[in-house]
Amino acid sequence: MSGNLSISADIAVSGMKAQAERLRIISENMANADSIGIRPGEDPYRRQVVMFKDYVDQETGAKMVKVSRVAKDESPFEKKYEPNHPAADAQGYVSLPNVNPLIEMMDMKEAQRTYDANLAVMQTAREMNSSILDVLK
Repeated sequence: MSGNLSISADIAVSGMKAQAERLRIISENMANADSIGIRPGEDPYRRQVVMFKDYVDQETGAKMVKVSRVAKDESPFEKKYEPNHPAADAQGYVSLPNVNPLIEMMDMKEAQRTYDANLAVMQTAREMNSSILDVLK
């Protein structure tokens, strides 16, 4: 019985690790929301998105989750007319990062809630494991 609870905790930990990585990428996006090129026509920072993948743990047979890759968001850059800016192209436009702080904040909240839910599962599994040990004493 306690083995199943331990597996539940392991699954929750895999979810927490995946969401922690997602939060790191969101932080990078937020930090670079204003990072533009320094040479004419140079691309600004491109938003990154996290891709998840499920996998089966060979030892326990449990389905876990992990970050499969971090991909570039290929949505177009917004352009702003600033002919005197050093990064302006020949027409006087500067490309701005494709990072929307509002979307990043929503993604951050979702990552936090998912992390918290996995933490609650892990804590519950640990408490149930402890209860079993108390009964067996």
